[in-house]
Amino acid sequence: MDTTKLKITLGPVPYLWDGAAWRDFYFRIADCAWIDAVTLGEVVCSKRIHFTQPFIDSVTARLVGAGKAVALASMAMVTLEREALLTRRLVEASAWPVEANDLSALGRLAGKPHLVGPFVNVYNGATARILAARGATRICLGPELPLSSVAEIIRDAPGMDFEVFAFGRLPLAISARCAHARAKGHSKDNCQFVCQDDPDGLAVDTLDGQSFLTLNGVQTMSHTCQVLLAELPALRRVGVTHIRLSPQHCDMAAVAEVFADVRDGRIDPAEGEARLRSIYPDVPFSNGFHHGTVGADWVPPALAAQQVPA
Repeated sequence: MDTTKLKITLGPVPYLWDGAAWRDFYFRIADCAWIDAVTLGEVVCSKRIHFTQPFIDSVTARLVGAGKAVALASMAMVTLEREALLTRRLVEASAWPVEANDLSALGRLAGKPHLVGPFVNVYNGATARILAARGATRICLGPELPLSSVAEIIRDAPGMDFEVFAFGRLPLAISARCAHARAKGHSKDNCQFVCQDDPDGLAVDTLDGQSFLTLNGVQTMSHTCQVLLAELPALRRVGVTHIRLSPQHCDMAAVAEVFADVRDGRIDPAEGEARLRSIYPDVPFSNGFHHGTVGADWVPPALAAQQVPA
């Protein structure tokens, strides 16, 4: 099955990185031939925005100049007036398409072409059709959906582009409170940006020492990294148009190259997995949600490639 039409997108950096490092990361992404589209912006915590805001214009200019399709993401949870104002300004003033990650953004984007991010629950084709009628052109489905659900949603909403979360720690929950700050002895209001000390998130273990979750400011993420490589042919077969790579603290240009090489048949999924493990070591891989089992499970490439969409 030909999967070369699958486009590779890069989602927003979920972590708090130093502004200059964030800029340099995207400058490198601009030079990466394998990435077709980039969505950037602060999704997790509005207190972080001042770190990256000075570099937005230079980053978007560099990406567009390199031929990337650019979109700006809204926050995943709006609880404060300043966050509502940020959402309004983003929708009204952005020169680029906006990816809605919260229902408040969706309300303001009605009638305008826009994207829908993975934080908006789209669990059936009827929801996808409503969003399309309101202006959505592409939906990134939630990473907890199994392939059977992905196939059914796409089948019931023809004519739309659909994106699937193919690489990265999975976003599981987001809160008005900051467990990351609390874990380091601070309150959310006086967090001192301690999440910047953990550029790949803060590992959380159970009481008996078993790796469990990852904290990222107000966000809870999986301890494992989702990797969908052997699944690419099945994704394309059911109508997925884009695969999303979520930035982790590793060489994401090299990650994109692995996905492109597997997609285009230059290497097999097992070799791709081995290369990814060298690029992003010490983090266990998972694909359980996609296969309808425990999210943290890992189905090896040889078995994953046998999956036949419903």
